Amino acid sequence: MDAHTSVGLGVLVARAREELLALHGEGERARVEGGVRRVAERWQAGDGDADEFTRFCVGHYLPQGQALEGLLDRFERVLDVMGGHLHEIRRHLRIWADLPASESKALHPYDSLFARLDPASDYIEQMHKQRLAFAILLNFEPPGPSLIASETSGWSSSRWAALRVAGAIGPRIPAELTDETRHVYEKARKFVAEFHIPVGALVDSEGQRWMEPEKRLLAHWLLREEIRSCYGEPSGLARQRALLAVMGRAIDGTIPSEIMAGRATGDWDAVANTLGGRLPEGFAGPQRYETLIKHFHLARKIDAYHPDHPTAIARKFGLEREMGEEQVESLLVELLESPVRRRLAGILRDRLGRPLEAHDIYFEQVGDDMDGTELDARVNERFSDEDTFENALPAILRGLGFSEKDAVFFGARIRVEIARGAGHAVRPGRPEYGAWLRTNRQPSGLGWAGFSTAMHELGHNLEQLISTHFVPRAALRGVPNTACTEAFAFLYQSQGRKVLGIEEGATLGRHAASTMLAACQIAGPSLVELYTWRWLYANPGADAAALRDEMLRIADHLWRRYYEEDFGTDRNHILAAYQHMIAYPLYLPDYPLGHVISFQIHAHMEGRDLAAETLRICSTGRVSPDAWMRAAVGGPVSAAPMIEAAGSFSS
Repeated sequence: MDAHTSVGLGVLVARAREELLALHGEGERARVEGGVRRVAERWQAGDGDADEFTRFCVGHYLPQGQALEGLLDRFERVLDVMGGHLHEIRRHLRIWADLPASESKALHPYDSLFARLDPASDYIEQMHKQRLAFAILLNFEPPGPSLIASETSGWSSSRWAALRVAGAIGPRIPAELTDETRHVYEKARKFVAEFHIPVGALVDSEGQRWMEPEKRLLAHWLLREEIRSCYGEPSGLARQRALLAVMGRAIDGTIPSEIMAGRATGDWDAVANTLGGRLPEGFAGPQRYETLIKHFHLARKIDAYHPDHPTAIARKFGLEREMGEEQVESLLVELLESPVRRRLAGILRDRLGRPLEAHDIYFEQVGDDMDGTELDARVNERFSDEDTFENALPAILRGLGFSEKDAVFFGARIRVEIARGAGHAVRPGRPEYGAWLRTNRQPSGLGWAGFSTAMHELGHNLEQLISTHFVPRAALRGVPNTACTEAFAFLYQSQGRKVLGIEEGATLGRHAASTMLAACQIAGPSLVELYTWRWLYANPGADAAALRDEMLRIADHLWRRYYEEDFGTDRNHILAAYQHMIAYPLYLPDYPLGHVISFQIHAHMEGRDLAAETLRICSTGRVSPDAWMRAAVGGPVSAAPMIEAAGSFSS
């Protein structure tokens, strides 16, 4: 913007605009004014003086017609080639950081150095210096705040492609800030991925140890799954209480240092937080919140380069989700305030035969089911490890209704691995590459937790491969936002028992009930994160201790408002447990949104072919979330169908 100091922005725009209108006429006024203004906002002194600015705009503007369509095709191809191959390079550089040491033959600390390496860190700046970014912004309008409320029905794939091509040109952020962003995110991911809590010394209220001495549980994911696995066990409730106390210690930073260092020898009573009856020497501390503070300080630096989305919250909702912040918040509150929740809680209480406790928000089984031990045995009998699961993928897909051709096509393009941290899926950057599916396992085998995670990631991979190979245009590869891909992850995760040959017998109402419980479980943490970020923007000078205290206060407030009446007192701030908050800020709302969308798709698929509908819906491409949902199920994102169906089940 340095060029504006001697020549005002208005003058800079006016000269180019008038020349372009004289050349192309009033019919191009809206496009000319928008394009010239966008270029002027990015133009800097090093790009040329006012005369050079005008010459560039006049020489590179194309009116609507065949030439403009040809330009779109070229930019679409160039961006696809560059972005796709860079994506593949970056994910290969991360492989040693993403896989556990036993799998990747880790050479710490080099793994982090490779993960932080970006061979094209100045990619966006080079696009500006070479003037390709200016040419895109001059001729194509990127998505702005108005897209969320726009009427997009009837838009052609060409119009959507133009929007996505323009949106691929991010702000002109200085290289040093880009480097800092990469560094902060990599450190956060590493902290979360390595936060495995040694639980071999953990005892329950009866003083019993039940974990293998070497067992370590990743916070929060594997702690949560371990809690879920205790239902139906004779001493399950005592174990769950102990595990919940461990989760609480991870949340507030009071895990004993000796435990984290693997030096503890005496029994660890996590409720009292004693080791062999004595007080610990020290605690893990607020590193969790120090990491989040770094994310916030980084976000504030980036804010200045996003005038249309001037906060991390605005960017996450408006730019990435393309759904309004208030719209999403209202949907979360609608779920939590629904009277149906009270009736579902009553069903859980009857199933367990006792008053519900805080950890029971993770219990979503509203019908008869196998206990964890039986499920582990079923999984390990068929899928002893990740290699067995990968080799069985074509057969799994055939069993879910995919044709032989499609089952082989998709199965051959998914590589299954064990993650260092939580399970995740990585999409292919271009059609010639495959997708990566990453899950977890214990030394004894894949088990139900690892298999269920693998089925979740398989849903992601199917969406990723379909939306790479079968969308109308390269610029539309993908889905509108993360919630849409989470919807297919949840949909295929729900097929796990069918894959194992267990008769599901779940009605649509029962599925709605369990899905609603899952959505409400994570709706609370989603609001905790949103309200915490709002507080950070209102209190930018806060330190890690103040942030921790405020997040715990928000978690307590939301618990009392939405959960306590049914699930009792929570002393462990369970709504603040999710480590996504630390590694992937403001990601959490995609999960309850994903549950809502997943149920809408599940209900739409009643009586239809799962595989065929998956192929149809995921082939829509990266249009807006509203347009995608209307194409998928004939209506907008809405919690009402799930609430209504769950209500019929619980009545």
